[in-house]
Amino acid sequence: MNGELPKGWASARIGELCDVPKDKGHEGVVPYLEIGNVDINSKEYTLTDKPSVKGCRIAKKHDVLVSRVRPTRGAITWIREDELAVSSAFTMLRNRGAFTEKYLWRYLAWNQNYFDHLGENCTGTMYPTTSDDAIIDFKVPIAPLPEQHRLVAKLEEVHSKVESSQKRIAKIPVILKRFRQSVLAAACSGRLTSDWREKDPIAQREADRDEIPSGWKPICVGDVVENLKYGTAQKCGYEKQGVPVLRIPNVVNGLIDCSDLKYAKLPSKEREQLKLYDGDILLIRSNGSVSLVGRCALVEEEYSGFAYAGYLIRIRPIRGLVDPKFLNLVLGSYDIRLQIELEARSTSGVNNINSEEVRALRFLLPPSTEQQEIVRRVESLFALADQIEARFQKAQAQVDKLSPSILAKAFRGELVPQDPNDEPASVLLQKIKTVREKSGGKHGRTK
Repeated sequence: MNGELPKGWASARIGELCDVPKDKGHEGVVPYLEIGNVDINSKEYTLTDKPSVKGCRIAKKHDVLVSRVRPTRGAITWIREDELAVSSAFTMLRNRGAFTEKYLWRYLAWNQNYFDHLGENCTGTMYPTTSDDAIIDFKVPIAPLPEQHRLVAKLEEVHSKVESSQKRIAKIPVILKRFRQSVLAAACSGRLTSDWREKDPIAQREADRDEIPSGWKPICVGDVVENLKYGTAQKCGYEKQGVPVLRIPNVVNGLIDCSDLKYAKLPSKEREQLKLYDGDILLIRSNGSVSLVGRCALVEEEYSGFAYAGYLIRIRPIRGLVDPKFLNLVLGSYDIRLQIELEARSTSGVNNINSEEVRALRFLLPPSTEQQEIVRRVESLFALADQIEARFQKAQAQVDKLSPSILAKAFRGELVPQDPNDEPASVLLQKIKTVREKSGGKHGRTK
């Protein structure tokens, strides 16, 4: 948003164009605006019933509020009420007449250059905080007032379309999650391979007499596994000494993710006992979030020989009875999820499921050939979902870039037509300067 200004435009520091009012508010007033009420994406705010606190300020309609705390997050909003009690952690910018409604807000609220400027002028580490002086020490391009009206109107129109696109795109992950859950539900109930069974007339006749698909039988996890074993309690570190140890962060979406891998020096006996093999399944047995308890990942050949941490249980399937890939799918299904959440107990805020409860998890086991067909179909459908997800992420990135690029274009004077009959912004700035000089040249802060 920098560069040569269009004809008729001018530029000036915010401090030359705005007052920074400090009007004191009253404690216990509702509504009250805090920094946390500002959505850092839309820049809009929501009001709650929480009353104002001592030391709050009074903002007025059209004031632009900039958060001094963690300013690089971009909590910058525009006041729509006639008067509103707001947190003293906001710096209020009150227009002296250089801008039309929302012009300054539109320029600052999504401006990465402005965020960087504020970030460079912060103190503190946990809650970096900037100052009023830094907030107003930033140059703004100023279009002639009539052009500002046209520009803001166009930005409102375009922003509405971009926001609509973002909302539609945001639904895709939810749809994909439901799709994957539906695929697993169909896989574990036999519906996914019903056409496959129809090729066998005997199986079809048996299926007509029973709700359970032909050849399928109700069993428990304990019926098809050699053993279940907890992991090591040894402390792990990032230094590559000893054996790689898989932990909760490595169990992601049914697979092992080694992007955050730690190591531990284990005694040879423990290392042998905890050695992972291709086809083992790791299950999270303990976590503060119940939604993570029971999450599984299949161990593939490249992770053979790794060990695993104490909050995980290793499940070793009996190969002749169950395909490890099929069992991994079953353990990720909604039906198993319900069983786990019913069994999971909370101790001091930590949810747990033990090995006996894992053994008792119930599911339907199809014949081995059908297990393989189910795995093939699920993997094919999940691969399709992954492709759609990749396209979604690409589209989301493109849409997210729209607002900054549109704003850059707008404040280069390229978004709306310019009218040579518009009074130049320099004339307006001179009028503001004259008024300021007559008032004694105050810095722009009011009590």
